[in-house]
Amino acid sequence: MGSTGRLTGKSTVITGGASGMGRDTVMRFLEEGASVVVADFNEETGAETVRLASDAGFDARVCFQRVDVAKEADVEAMILRAQSEFGGLDVVFNNAGVGGAIGPLTETTEADWDYTFDVLAKGVFFGIKHAARVLREQGRGGSIINTASIAGLSGDAGPLVYSAAKAAVISMSKASAVELAVDRVRVNAICPGFIATPLASGKSMERTQESFARAQPWPEYGRGSHIAGAALFLACDDSGFVTGESIVVDGGLTAAGPELSKKFASTSGRNSRYSGVTKGSTGAAPDLRKLSD
Repeated sequence: MGSTGRLTGKSTVITGGASGMGRDTVMRFLEEGASVVVADFNEETGAETVRLASDAGFDARVCFQRVDVAKEADVEAMILRAQSEFGGLDVVFNNAGVGGAIGPLTETTEADWDYTFDVLAKGVFFGIKHAARVLREQGRGGSIINTASIAGLSGDAGPLVYSAAKAAVISMSKASAVELAVDRVRVNAICPGFIATPLASGKSMERTQESFARAQPWPEYGRGSHIAGAALFLACDDSGFVTGESIVVDGGLTAAGPELSKKFASTSGRNSRYSGVTKGSTGAAPDLRKLSD
């Protein structure tokens, strides 16, 4: 893919950048001329992503920062790393995520709820907060992008706690866009549909791709590159008058109506055999409890 240089000279941070949608966005931003802090909880996949970027000739414009987005000090350090490494900050993509709490609502524990909201909602809040401080101080505006989900738009597009957290991301994006507009800082959200990534697929990527391709009107499964393209649009000057928006990238799924519980064996509601939390591509094992029959 030839670079058009739409992000030339831009200093960017991408959380969850070590795999899936985040890694694809890292590579796309680098191709478009950006410098990128790859921020992720998983040091192994983080190092792998930096190696891939270096092998592609981007070694001078990429670095890794380990971050737990649920810890404010980690998020602040991540933002400061962009300043120290690349001389400033222009774009922050708050993309880190986990599957989080699954199972019936009556079996969901406070700890399950807290873990899910800490990563998916509080982590985004910290990212917006510390990016906004720097962008405001610099005085040249910027773009903050948050990964939400179609699960935040519907009552049957994801597990309950995950859906609630993603709805919070959509609301935070709108509210912060209003507050930060005077500083020329744009804030938008991306709502992915079924994207075949390690987080979504577990060990069966091929099966996931096949089922996702059947799940929406568009006849192909969603790829991380589709999200990277949307993030590029929101990061560059082409979207200079776009703020407070939630861009749905789902192959027409929400247009048709998700009804996920009718399309897939449920892991998130009354009929689930398990309760607990999944932890995505963090490298940490899921914490699941088998329910009695």
